[in-house]
Amino acid sequence: MAKSIIVCTSISHGNTKKIADAIGDVLDAPVVAPAAADLAGYDMVGFGSGIYFGSFHSDLRAFVESLPQQDGRTAFLFATSGLPETRLTRFSGRLVELLEDKGFDVVGGFSCRGFDTFLPFKLVGGIRKGQPDEDDVASARAFAEHLRDAVGNDRG
Repeated sequence: MAKSIIVCTSISHGNTKKIADAIGDVLDAPVVAPAAADLAGYDMVGFGSGIYFGSFHSDLRAFVESLPQQDGRTAFLFATSGLPETRLTRFSGRLVELLEDKGFDVVGGFSCRGFDTFLPFKLVGGIRKGQPDEDDVASARAFAEHLRDAVGNDRG
């Protein structure tokens, strides 16, 4: 199985950390903040955060931008957001591009709804209360199992 690490920024409600922990459990991967991340010795890296103004968190983006070339390393993305990704709001596109520019092979992504209290949602007590829920966590685990089976077999 590919040795994995998860780099996660989870700030507001712990939504993304909940998903990161589920994925990390399946992949037997530590979950670390960008400031504490050392990718040496890892074959596969997960990058995740909540979505802010249609983008991954600035700390996560800055971490990726600061990385040296990573040729041959596998990556995946995950996110939580109050609103879904659409063709008009492709929040994963820019981070995928950054990762590929750094030489990562981006093999997949996972996204689910998360409790969101960003204005104007805060005025009504937020949206997506209770999410990510048990079904979202189960879906994240299934995503990780697929990664483990697909990428793990490629790495021998």
